[in-house]
Amino acid sequence: MTVEDEILAITLRSLVISGAAALVAMAIGLPIGVVLGLRRFRGRDTLTGLFRGLMSLPTVALGLLLYLAFSRNGPLGFLRLLYTPMALIIGQALLVLPIMVSITTETVENVSPSIRDLALTLGADEREAVFSVMRESLGGIVLAFSASFSRAISELGVALMVGGNLQGLTRVLTTSIALETTRGEIVLGLSLTVILLTLMISFNLILNAAERRVRWWLWE
Repeated sequence: MTVEDEILAITLRSLVISGAAALVAMAIGLPIGVVLGLRRFRGRDTLTGLFRGLMSLPTVALGLLLYLAFSRNGPLGFLRLLYTPMALIIGQALLVLPIMVSITTETVENVSPSIRDLALTLGADEREAVFSVMRESLGGIVLAFSASFSRAISELGVALMVGGNLQGLTRVLTTSIALETTRGEIVLGLSLTVILLTLMISFNLILNAAERRVRWWLWE
C-alpha cells in the first residue's frame, strides 16, 4: 500500500469512527438535553452541572477508565472490544456526550417558553409542542452536533488508550500525527494536520449549509 493509499484509508477511518460516535452521542444526548431544557425536577441542576463539568474531561482519563473496563480482566473484557474500532466509537461517544447534552440543554432553555405554551393552546399535544421548541432550537442542536464531531475527530487520548493505533484497524488521523512526529517525519505530520483541519472546517461548512436548507424546509 502506498503512502497516499494509507493516508486515504486513515482519513476515511477517522470520518467513519468520529461520525458514528457523534451520531451515537446525538441519539442519546439530544433527548436528555431536551428534557433538561424543558422540565424542572429535583436534581436537575445537579445533573446539568455534572454534564457541564464533564465537557472538560481529560481524554486520557476517560481512555484509562475504558482501557481498564475493556481489558481482559476488566468487567467488559468478555466483549473483546479493546483495540477495535468499536472501542473507539464508544470512547469518543462518551467523550462528546456531555457536549451534546449541555449545548442542547442551554439552547432549549433559551427558547421562549411562550412558544411551547402557544402550541399547546392552539391544540397541539405535548409531542408537537416539543417539536415546535426543537424547531426553534435547530441552530443550537446543529452546533451541538458540530462541536461533538469536532471534539471526537480531534481527540487523541481515547484513540491511543483503547485503539492502540493499530495499522489498518484503529489508526486515525490524530494517532498518525503523533506517531509520525515521534518518528521525526515532521512534514508528513504537518500534512496529516492540514487534512484534519480541512476535514473539520469542511464538515462544519457542509453542516451549516444543511441547517439552512432544513430551516427553509421547516418554515416553508
